[in-house]
Amino acid sequence: MLNPTETAFNRLDLAFANFLAQRAALNPAQIPAFTTLVARLSYEQSQGHSCIFLEKTEQNLILASGLALTIELSQGLEITETQPLVLQNQCLYTHRYWFYETRLAEQIKQRLTQKYEIATLETALDNYFPPQANHETDWQRAAAKMALTQAFAIVTGGPGTGKTTTVVKILALLQEFAEQPLHIALAAPTGKAAMRLQESIGASIEKLSCSATIKSQIPQEVKTLHRLLGARPPSPYFHHNADKPLPYDVVVIDEVSMVDLALMSKLVDALKNGARLILLGDKDQLASVESGAVLADFTSSLPNHTVELQKSHRFHGEIKKLAVAVNQQQGKIAWDLLVKGGEQIHLLTEDLITYIAQKQQPYLALIKQGADFKQVFAAFNEFQVLCSNRQGENGINDINQRVEKKLHLSGHWYSGRPVMMTQNNAAMQLYNGDIGICMPDKELHNRLMVFFLRPDGSVKKVLPTRLPPCETVFAMTIHKSQGSEFNEVLMVLPKKMNPILTKELIYTAITRAKQCVKVVADAEIFTFAVSKRIQRYGGLAAKLQNNVL
Repeated sequence: MLNPTETAFNRLDLAFANFLAQRAALNPAQIPAFTTLVARLSYEQSQGHSCIFLEKTEQNLILASGLALTIELSQGLEITETQPLVLQNQCLYTHRYWFYETRLAEQIKQRLTQKYEIATLETALDNYFPPQANHETDWQRAAAKMALTQAFAIVTGGPGTGKTTTVVKILALLQEFAEQPLHIALAAPTGKAAMRLQESIGASIEKLSCSATIKSQIPQEVKTLHRLLGARPPSPYFHHNADKPLPYDVVVIDEVSMVDLALMSKLVDALKNGARLILLGDKDQLASVESGAVLADFTSSLPNHTVELQKSHRFHGEIKKLAVAVNQQQGKIAWDLLVKGGEQIHLLTEDLITYIAQKQQPYLALIKQGADFKQVFAAFNEFQVLCSNRQGENGINDINQRVEKKLHLSGHWYSGRPVMMTQNNAAMQLYNGDIGICMPDKELHNRLMVFFLRPDGSVKKVLPTRLPPCETVFAMTIHKSQGSEFNEVLMVLPKKMNPILTKELIYTAITRAKQCVKVVADAEIFTFAVSKRIQRYGGLAAKLQNNVL
């Protein structure tokens, strides 16, 4: 057996490996190698991979344990026997992740066969996407045509390329062609992403060149995915599933790069027969925190169901140049852009903590002046510190503590404390990633309450003592910033290289900024991060490509 002093695996990896080792039909000499393989599988799943590749001798050892099934790529879910491990295509899975991946691939492939013929489509498209004089490809029109003629569509593109504008026009067209009004759902992985999508949807609907009736048939409420599916904590199950499907004719999901394999599998499982699924996202952003790289796998393996919007309508100038250089892994060019600086991008020259503390003064001043929460929240969201790491120097814990000290903010709960939820709590309608601010409540004689802005624009307030687990958020990780936008972003990288640093991480941080990006980093660390890419092992793309129509 393994123990923490012998390996770098965490306790969960070790407990899982030792549990299976005790049940393996192996001789004592084989147990250490088997246990290491299983612990490695558990560890790699926690790092985002859905499986691990095995050499022939390792495959033989796993099969000899009597705890694994060998399944051909073409077999799918037509198996009657169950074992905790699955060996498929030279890759080792836990049964759960093999099931999620296989089920998702099968469900998606079924939807690929659903196509629609619309005789007057080109004429209708002309109304929403007028022909361009320069004869350039109108990628938004191409995305709309794809989504109208197929039951499964992916619209990807960088910031400002018009993903939301396009999908609103798609929904208007779908309603125009429908015999009866369609029941449409809009969702995003986090509360922040849902709030942003809701704001965008509302603004886009007003600009539509269609009747008021059609506009009224496009929903403006955006739910989190967990709320859409009906979370049932503390279980991993949802109210809606294959037996109790969602009632919607069309489901639109934004920020799909954040959606992990398990959640996407459960979402697709919960769609009713004939429902359309439209996915929006930036394929170049960070993959989900949990296992899988669903959006990347979809876009790479299903090109006929993917359109990438390529013209940015609001994301331009120095920030765009920097983001493009990072995305193309041109580390030296990206660093030279930062050194040169400009109106939008800079290397921070001021003292880090002093600068951050100064940027917090506007929203803290509004609280002292008795401003309402929405004003305070808007001011807070003007600026955000994004870090690659949680721990260590220049990690979020380090910066949050130093900023509190600089601002002379003491005690666990104080007026002005910004917090981020770290767990989902469906009962309170608070979800991982939601941001709130602790401030006096005038209606309760200035008693401290934590206020949250909901996706529908309403305000929720909670007693600090009743709040589910949360953390101070003067600084947040780049992973947690997905689905958000800020006028100014300060990206802070660590002093030492570490595995989390990738070009996707840097790109995601840069593209959170609307007006200004400032960076705290050493040249060597920055260019090292840009040179690395996220590589996740999994079989979803292969399963999708296997006999795809």
